[in-house]
Amino acid sequence: MSNHLRDTSSPYLLQHSENPVDWYPWGKEAFEKAKKENKPIFLSIGYSTCHWCHVMAHESFEDDSIAKILNANFVSIKVDKEERPDVDSIYMAVCQAFTGSGGWPTSIFMTPEQKPFFAGTYFPKESRYGMMGFKELLTVIHEKWVTNQKELIGSADAVVATLNQKNTTPTQADVKLIESAITLYKRNYDKKNGGFGSAPKFPAAHNLLFLLKHHEKSGDPQSLEMVEHTLQQMYKGGIFDHIGYGFSRYSTDNSFLVPHFEKMLYDNALLIMAYCKAYWITKKHLYLEVAEKTATYILREMTSAEGGFYSAQDADSDGEEGKYYVFEPQELMDLLGEKNGKALNAHFSITERGNFEGKSIPNLLNTEDYTNQFDSFLLQIYEYRKKRTHLHLDDKILTSWNSLMIVAMCWLYRTSKNNTYLEVAKKAQSFIDEHLSREDSLYVSYRQGSRSQIAFLDEYANNIFALLALYDATLNSQYLMQAIRKTKKAIGDFFDDKNGGFFLYGKDNEKLIMQPKEMYDGAIPSGNSIMAYNLIRLTPIATEESFDSICKKQIDFMYGEAQHYPSGYAMFLYSLFDYFEPGENITVVPKKNDDLRILPLCVSNDCFIKVCPESSPEFPMIHDKTTYYICKNHSCLPPTNDFQGTFG
Repeated sequence: MSNHLRDTSSPYLLQHSENPVDWYPWGKEAFEKAKKENKPIFLSIGYSTCHWCHVMAHESFEDDSIAKILNANFVSIKVDKEERPDVDSIYMAVCQAFTGSGGWPTSIFMTPEQKPFFAGTYFPKESRYGMMGFKELLTVIHEKWVTNQKELIGSADAVVATLNQKNTTPTQADVKLIESAITLYKRNYDKKNGGFGSAPKFPAAHNLLFLLKHHEKSGDPQSLEMVEHTLQQMYKGGIFDHIGYGFSRYSTDNSFLVPHFEKMLYDNALLIMAYCKAYWITKKHLYLEVAEKTATYILREMTSAEGGFYSAQDADSDGEEGKYYVFEPQELMDLLGEKNGKALNAHFSITERGNFEGKSIPNLLNTEDYTNQFDSFLLQIYEYRKKRTHLHLDDKILTSWNSLMIVAMCWLYRTSKNNTYLEVAKKAQSFIDEHLSREDSLYVSYRQGSRSQIAFLDEYANNIFALLALYDATLNSQYLMQAIRKTKKAIGDFFDDKNGGFFLYGKDNEKLIMQPKEMYDGAIPSGNSIMAYNLIRLTPIATEESFDSICKKQIDFMYGEAQHYPSGYAMFLYSLFDYFEPGENITVVPKKNDDLRILPLCVSNDCFIKVCPESSPEFPMIHDKTTYYICKNHSCLPPTNDFQGTFG
């Protein structure tokens, strides 16, 4: 048995290719069938490592009785949210409008013209605990479609009209928004456990980056204290995998002990950045160690032979959430010997009682001992764990998330001075250039020799971010030129000249029922926040390109949106610091290339570095030596050859 998903490349769609439900991928064939047969569409959006997507699939989509109803009365469409962020964004907004919240799986009922009239997330097969069952819901919607189709279409038209009404008023930016956000973070800070608010707690590392930047600029000790406590608690908790390393997607409790066990590439990229930034500021070795452990996980389990990074690992093994990660005391004593096993169990709080469904998630929450005395056993436990059961790997390679990991590896290189990380970053960018690009156009994803559809805003924003990080790490002008070209394309394809801001999909993408602009920084920074950062970084080092006016429009547009809830726009606020109070602006005229290699390792990643390949009237080389022109705090210093005296 197979359906119309059998020839797709998405791991998520392929998981459903043997369902009795006659699934279609998003596309012309499905919509034409719905119109021809006058049937409503059931749209299901998810991703391959989503636990509740698996639950609903097992309960309903693998069930013959549910499939019979869907196949007779609906046209069913499956969408991988990671390959179609445009579809996901629009119908997630619909779900939030209907229910007040969102999540995956996203379940949408809509007309053949893609206009939604009902939305939700997970539905159990049968009604229980006050939740309508999926079977009952299908029956109700089918009856309504047959008896009162006109009313459903009218409500769908009203939903679309409402969603298309939203407009943002650009506002002259000032520094007040930063302090408003700081007030909100301090109010929501969990002094006991670290993090912000209550469970579920997401890492949201861009919040931590903003607070670290605030401490750098203002000296506010509380901003640093909130970040340090949060970083330490996350590392100590079960959200960090103490055996194989890397971070899970979020914590289900307040203390970061019990994670939702799936691991996402983007979380680990952003957390590497946060731990690197914390190390730059504090010089506490723990933060560099956690960043490098996380990179070890990425290189060991999430990197293809060609250099691209995979997307995610599942939370479930053998149908059980967390089974891969938990232990009983006796099995570790059997593996390591009684003495070593007991000591390791005590260190990682692995007990007979357990902390997760009768078994134990290794953690350090009950100790202040950060020493690596048990590291010699970890590889043995890691190999043992892999033999017990295995995790599903979503092996598609996403341009957007790969770009974030490139940034993380560049930051880790500059922090650790370990060239391995730079080579990893360069190889990943080469993968994007070879497999996910055509000239300056990008594509969303790649898997098993084929790439998916043309890119959206996030792919351009994050890849420009990556190219700027590579330029900052290498001072290779080719990366800068590539970033400039892609910025021009992003402006041409996605920027709203009339109202400001960047649309999620551009001139070459499929046209949908609305054209959203994503501004809010959720689990991942928005494309609009990252483009604000990119434009602010490019303006002083690409002076001949005149990005100034677009940059100001983007800042004012984002400011107008962010003032309603400033702490929800952390990456944009991070960028604002460089807009109002730029870091050092360094122009270097190199005598030898080795000076260009060393410079990025000696300055903050907040610095703007421009290379003049040869002496010029504006920037002459003095004393026939590499010359540095440095401007900071709105004034410029005399040119100097003293590298050590200037940068330490």
